[in-house]
Amino acid sequence: MHISQVQPGDIIYADKDIINDGSMPGAELNQVLAKKGDRGVLVNTGHYEEFPDATLYLVRFENDSKDLGHAVTCLEDELVVHDED
Repeated sequence: MHISQVQPGDIIYADKDIINDGSMPGAELNQVLAKKGDRGVLVNTGHYEEFPDATLYLVRFENDSKDLGHAVTCLEDELVVHDED
């Protein structure tokens, strides 16, 4: 399955380290929000008004305790789907 086919509730993974670019409230600038390979669940999708062709993915990644963390906005190239999920 391609990332563009995921639906809310689907399991997805970080395809690279996801770093706070300053847009995540309550997180330090350059803080790692998810490490490559971290598992998460898709909460929702949306679009940035200035770039309506770019899909944004709202994902809650598991933390070290396997609890879901705060929702993180990701771009398509930051995520991957594993077909076995």
